[in-house]
Amino acid sequence: MVGEHEGFISKEDYELKRIKEKKMKKLMEKVKREQKLGGEIIHITDSNFNDVVGKNPLVLVDFFAEWCMPCRMISPIIEDLASEYSGKVLFGKLNVDENPETAERFQVFSIPTLIIMKSGEEVERIVGFAPKSQIENALKKHLK
Repeated sequence: MVGEHEGFISKEDYELKRIKEKKMKKLMEKVKREQKLGGEIIHITDSNFNDVVGKNPLVLVDFFAEWCMPCRMISPIIEDLASEYSGKVLFGKLNVDENPETAERFQVFSIPTLIIMKSGEEVERIVGFAPKSQIENALKKHLK
C-alpha cells in the first residue's frame, strides 16, 4: 500500500512541477517583453499630479476613461511612444472619472485629451484620437 501511495504522490509532484514550469515560462516571457518595451507609463491621480509634472522636464498626460473607445484605441500608441521615448519623456495616464479635480482644472471636456507638460506648464494639447505621427511630432517639438 505504501508503494501505491508513493506512486500517486510522484505523479502529483510531476504534475505540479509541470504546472510550475509552465507558469514560470510565461512569467519570464512577460518580463522579457516588459524589458524590451522599456518605457513605463505612470498612473497619475489628483493627489500626485503636481509632483509628477513638477519633477519631470517633459510629461505627456493621457486623460482617459475606461469606457471610452477612442481612449482604448490610443492606448497602444501611447505604450509604443513610451517605449520609444523612454528616458526622454515621462508618460502618464489620468482616469478622468477617478480624478475629476485635475480634469476640471485643465478643462478637459473631451477624451482622450493628451496634454504635453514642459517644466510643469502646458505647452501642447491634442483632443480626440490622433495618429502616432501627430503625437510624435508634437513631442519632438518640445524635446529641443
